[in-house]
Amino acid sequence: MEENLRQLSNRATKIIKIALFGPESTGKTTLAKQLAEYYITEWVPEYAREYLQEKWDTNQQICDIDDMLPIAYGQTKLENKSALIANKYLFCDTNLLVTKVFSEVYYDYCDPLLDQAAREHEYDLFFLTDIDVPWEKDDLRDKAEGRESVFAVFKKSLIDNKKPFITLSGDKDLRLNKAISIIDDLTEARKMGFSSADFVQIYENEIPLKNIKQQLSFFRNGIAKINLVGPATLFNGILKLSENDFQEKVIFFDENKSNLKLEKFVPASGAASRMFKFLSTFLNDFDFENESINAYINRKKDTELSIFIVGMEKFPFFGVIYQKLNEEFPDFDSLHRDYKNYYFIKLLLASDYFDFANKPKGALPFHKYQKRIVTPVEEHLHECIYYASSDNSSNMHFTMSESHLGQFETIINALKSEAERKSEKTINVSYSYQNKNTDTIAVDLENNPFRDENERLFFRPGGHGTLIENLNQLNADIVFIKNIDNVIQNNIEKTARYKKALAGILMELQITIFKYLHALDAEEIQQEYVDEIMLWLEEKLNIRIPDDFYKLSFENKITGIKALLNRPIRVCGMVKNEGEAGGGPFWVKDDKGVISLQIVESSQVDLSNENQKNILNASTHFNPVDLVCGIKNYKNEKFDLSQFVDHNSGFIVQKTTFGRAIKSYELPGLWNGAMANWITIFVQVPLITFNPVKSVNDLLKSAHQPQ
Repeated sequence: MEENLRQLSNRATKIIKIALFGPESTGKTTLAKQLAEYYITEWVPEYAREYLQEKWDTNQQICDIDDMLPIAYGQTKLENKSALIANKYLFCDTNLLVTKVFSEVYYDYCDPLLDQAAREHEYDLFFLTDIDVPWEKDDLRDKAEGRESVFAVFKKSLIDNKKPFITLSGDKDLRLNKAISIIDDLTEARKMGFSSADFVQIYENEIPLKNIKQQLSFFRNGIAKINLVGPATLFNGILKLSENDFQEKVIFFDENKSNLKLEKFVPASGAASRMFKFLSTFLNDFDFENESINAYINRKKDTELSIFIVGMEKFPFFGVIYQKLNEEFPDFDSLHRDYKNYYFIKLLLASDYFDFANKPKGALPFHKYQKRIVTPVEEHLHECIYYASSDNSSNMHFTMSESHLGQFETIINALKSEAERKSEKTINVSYSYQNKNTDTIAVDLENNPFRDENERLFFRPGGHGTLIENLNQLNADIVFIKNIDNVIQNNIEKTARYKKALAGILMELQITIFKYLHALDAEEIQQEYVDEIMLWLEEKLNIRIPDDFYKLSFENKITGIKALLNRPIRVCGMVKNEGEAGGGPFWVKDDKGVISLQIVESSQVDLSNENQKNILNASTHFNPVDLVCGIKNYKNEKFDLSQFVDHNSGFIVQKTTFGRAIKSYELPGLWNGAMANWITIFVQVPLITFNPVKSVNDLLKSAHQPQ
């Protein structure tokens, strides 16, 4: 490359170079000046403007092909001169890539020297200026027509030459504010060791840089384990109600719900692969030619497969698969039993037949009634009518993978009209997906950012805890939360009763909390009333007031009490622990010494600490994900639920991707760390409310069989 076109490297100047890039009259000069003023540094004007204005003023001649190299020389000289005196940043109104594009667009030719230099000149970031600003005519500009096609050429040039760019749109104030935010984040990303290409990828995924910084810190420094104080037990953190008490709460709920918007929130994102894992393993490992299924069961000690085969005819999907087998094999009934069982399992999982392991749980046949086979989606729809209804309206929200939406909509559309007719209620069903901006960065085993085969950063879904963002979008007074696989056959009314009772408890709590908060807002409040509130906090909300709280001034006590009361509320149903895996209720002490009730997973506990392990094993109850939530405050405003997350309670897990080991971070669980700073009430509920289907064999349990 000719010396006159050689650019001073960014490494030599140790500055961040930003290039403004786009067609004529798209605000490049204005923005370059604004940014230089904001960052107290230099900006590089467009040399072509000075050069061509002089040519016009002198000879009334316009630009031609012979002007391209002189303009490129002058632009390079201006930029290099400014780079030597710039303060941390340099903003370039234009660059040689602009000159190259104009040369190709207007003259269908670009000098090889200019072409090479334009490709080799480096900038930390290009701002592609959009054409959504008015055209401003002057002596040197061409015309306003055809801006869209010219803009497309500019954008394609950036893509073809693999330049890191972000498009800026909007008026000049919006562009400036957006540009400043981007530049500040780019600066931080560079400090973290990311390239410009990495930064653009992060920006396009809308992942906050601070989140990535925190996640990398977790990988390198670890996540502190939770500090268990003791298990929550009956009368020590867990309420025990009589059947009469439950009925009173149900009546209270029914009598006071008419003016409230109720909504049922169903996490339903996962595919059913885990349900059928032992069957997939069987198909992969079974030696069809040389052993019997019984020999396989003995060899692998696979009791799950044995249970599946013995109970096969009781599964709700048995009939449809058996019918298909008879269509595929005309002599199916005469086959050996092993062949029948093998082909039954094969069709169940085969991608070109039923493909159950790759379908969403919510769309699978779970229950067999006299006239129809029912999916979890349908069971949840009927549940919703029982307890998430007010003012003749019932509301349900599913979170799911976007690829599963069609299957859910097909089921809902087939049921909705008849369900509305029978219930005499309008049923509103909505859907949401996990936000991509909650994805988390993966690292290798040395804690360096992991890269895929194209050398791009690799991000994974942030886990169940990302759904706090979906919950945060709901505009409801009371939200019922229940997992997609926790449904029951025939006893919906009975299980719904306990949901309504939990909601009644929540509503009673809200009445008192809201009364206290309104009183604390009043100008005159007596010490005796404050003492009453503090006693109620400890006795009814299980909030343990630290000793130093009593040493605060009266005004600071009021501020502190408001902070304790003005939080989202969750009332959680707890069942007796019968060995199911999952979270349980515990008293937990945080890093500030505050003790509170939390739902804790075993992975959050330091199992190498014998004391912590003993506390974990002493748990008497289990969380079946039976939650009723109040997500509005005493002023009827929605809480920002992201403000109540304990970000230090996530999980680090190991995975294999592209044949390589990686570490991934999962966000605090939805009912664990994501709700850590909520007001929490635990209530014992009967086992009938908890009927999850983790394995396909769970469908053989009485809760999922015809009565």
